[in-house]
Amino acid sequence: MAITRVAASARSRAVNLLRTIQAHPPSCPCHGNPMHPHHFAKAASGLLNAGGSRFLATPRDASQMKDYAFEMAASSIRFGPGSTREVGMDFANMKAKKVLVVTDKTVRKLRPMKVAVEALEQEGIKYEIYDNVRVEPKDYSVKDAIAFGNRHPDVDAILAVGGGSVMDTAKLVNLYTSAPEADFLDFVNAPLGKGLPVTCKLKPLVCIPTTAGTGSETTGTAIFDLVEKKAKTGVAHRALKPTLGICDPLNTATMPSAVHASSGLDVLCHSIESYTAIPYNERAPRPTNPILRPAYQGANPISDVFSFKGLQMTAKYLPRAVKDPEDTEAHEQMLLAATLAGVGFGNAGVHLCHGLSYGLSGSVKDYRHKGYEVDYPLIPHGVSVAVTAPAVFKFTGPSNPERHLQVAEVFGADISNAKAEDAGAILSDALKKFLESLGDQPMGIKALGYSKSDIPSLVEATLPQRRVLMLAPGLDAATDSQVEELSSILEDSMEY
Repeated sequence: MAITRVAASARSRAVNLLRTIQAHPPSCPCHGNPMHPHHFAKAASGLLNAGGSRFLATPRDASQMKDYAFEMAASSIRFGPGSTREVGMDFANMKAKKVLVVTDKTVRKLRPMKVAVEALEQEGIKYEIYDNVRVEPKDYSVKDAIAFGNRHPDVDAILAVGGGSVMDTAKLVNLYTSAPEADFLDFVNAPLGKGLPVTCKLKPLVCIPTTAGTGSETTGTAIFDLVEKKAKTGVAHRALKPTLGICDPLNTATMPSAVHASSGLDVLCHSIESYTAIPYNERAPRPTNPILRPAYQGANPISDVFSFKGLQMTAKYLPRAVKDPEDTEAHEQMLLAATLAGVGFGNAGVHLCHGLSYGLSGSVKDYRHKGYEVDYPLIPHGVSVAVTAPAVFKFTGPSNPERHLQVAEVFGADISNAKAEDAGAILSDALKKFLESLGDQPMGIKALGYSKSDIPSLVEATLPQRRVLMLAPGLDAATDSQVEELSSILEDSMEY
């Protein structure tokens, strides 16, 4: 038996070594790196000699060309205890006459809504309240909110007070009430929708998060369940990003421990996925027009800073926030971490943890996560992304061992003598320990009610998530190969 284990370990190390070599073939450090000063100077010389046409001319087949630029877009952010009370003045400064306030039935009863409404009233701003947002929105719940918005055509601004579900619903209300002639699937991510660019003018949108996780106050992404397909999808476009995000740490003080944990795990995966995504200049196709450049572009030097800082803060403060409801410093720092990670992933994108999560949460059977007061089956988003993380980063490790080891070190792993081919396994083990330390976390998808017989349908629900799968390092481009690789990751995620 011992010999068998040793042989299996040797095989695993050999496979990882081969994948690492394939992902990082030996090359001249100058000519193998397109951003090396020598290579860049040569390219610049070509640009000058060709009158700029080398970089600026539209290629004959842009679908085969990799991108050469990245864009940074994020909402204006205000951070500070008590800043919610300024929102009335913000809308007055925008010359808003009537505001649609979007929230859910739980948050409507809490302090953040009370303060926000009082702030509107103090400035004499009229408002309508929609409080029927569903936790983990479905397409029908989003359409209900849009219909409410259409019944109030005099609304000229929108305020979202709540977690990611509320903020995402508010973004979609803003979009579809501003483009009433559009079909619901027009802007939804392809291939489930048409993926059309957003060209209409949207209303001012202010988001006040009451959870420390999604970072939705910074991004142009809005996610929901497409019920017929049993998969999550959404709309992702820079035009959807809020005008202002007001991050008030007082608003997260009443979060239950389970919500702290789930929201924080979303921050965790936002950070690691965006930091380990393929580089922006390895993503194809190159857009033929800047408006077609996706919000999720791949890792880039600016997003890296936000993502890695968000990761460091999450590793430090999330365990404290979960274990001690009175730890105000930890709660405040987690809200800041969520915002930082939001800026990071909102421009770099996420990959396999999120891609796989959409099938897991969209196909939920009877699972109800402890600590969530809902009367329907629910796998919170943060739980659905984190549950596959150990297997995901074990798979992606060979694509960029250095970055995976950097992440593992954040969780306390000793990487001083680590081999490149072991990077994925080292990070995987570190993540397992971190998840276990939080308590009450499902250690594998079996705990969510899934078995090996569900893997084909979960893979089928994942394959349409092209905007995130295309950013996954090490994932084969061929669909048949992706089926095999995704199945392997899910099987490895069954139990830890």
